[in-house]
Amino acid sequence: MVRPFRFGVNLMSLAPADEWRAKCRRAEELGYDVILAPDHLGMPAPFPALVAAAEATERPRLGTFVLNAGFWNPALLAREVATTDALTGGRLELGLGTGYVQAEHETAGLPWGSPGERVDHLRRTVEELGRLLGPEGQRPRAVQERVPLLIGGNGDRMLRLTAEHADIAAFTAARTRDGGALEPIAAEELGERVALYRKLAAGRAEPAELNLLIQIIIVTDDPGAAIQPWLSHIPHLTEQQVLELPIVLVGTLDDIVERVRAQRDRFGFSYLTVLEPNMEAFAPVVARLREA
Repeated sequence: MVRPFRFGVNLMSLAPADEWRAKCRRAEELGYDVILAPDHLGMPAPFPALVAAAEATERPRLGTFVLNAGFWNPALLAREVATTDALTGGRLELGLGTGYVQAEHETAGLPWGSPGERVDHLRRTVEELGRLLGPEGQRPRAVQERVPLLIGGNGDRMLRLTAEHADIAAFTAARTRDGGALEPIAAEELGERVALYRKLAAGRAEPAELNLLIQIIIVTDDPGAAIQPWLSHIPHLTEQQVLELPIVLVGTLDDIVERVRAQRDRFGFSYLTVLEPNMEAFAPVVARLREA
């Protein structure tokens, strides 16, 4: 079954109350289905930002994209989730990940640990949240019977955890390098990751929604020229290889719309997230795909 498209925007820059609400209303006007907040030091605290977004809007869901599990104690996180779900009228979607920026943990005075230890902590967090937010769990209680859970990751253990627990499987289409830098992966490798996820999730009663974070969006008649400023950030790839990355959408509006459809057909990505700087640029694509 082909899922209908959903579109989310990750709002990363804090603004005074009136400006924040105006930005959220603009996202709703442009047709975004989900307003998201990240979990990085130096960016807005996610839960109060989402409560403010809910007060300014009516239709969009509100989500974390994604919480750094290493920042959170499960019991305290469960309280935040339940309270935020109640204050947003049951519109919350909870996104979780391991975190990938070591410097943020050091600044916060929190242990960093090995990749395996971070995945272990995320698993414990997910399992404990399931208990605490379940029918016999703590108070306050969430409005939704189950707050939808998104897990973002790329490695084998993360994909297994996602297959076991997540309602939304989020693919970064990138691997993490030392220091927290993200290195994009090509379509072939992403296809292998999605195939492994599907194998691990084969026994699920309900298939998860598949999400992809798009990093670069430029509507242009000259893709080669438009991508030039980005090439120095990915020096091991040629211009054509960068343009073919799944997380890059550069071309005419028609080309981008067809590319998004093709990636849904190939990989199953029906839920696309864009970053705040791309909110306006991606809006015509959202409008065109709504017409389909």
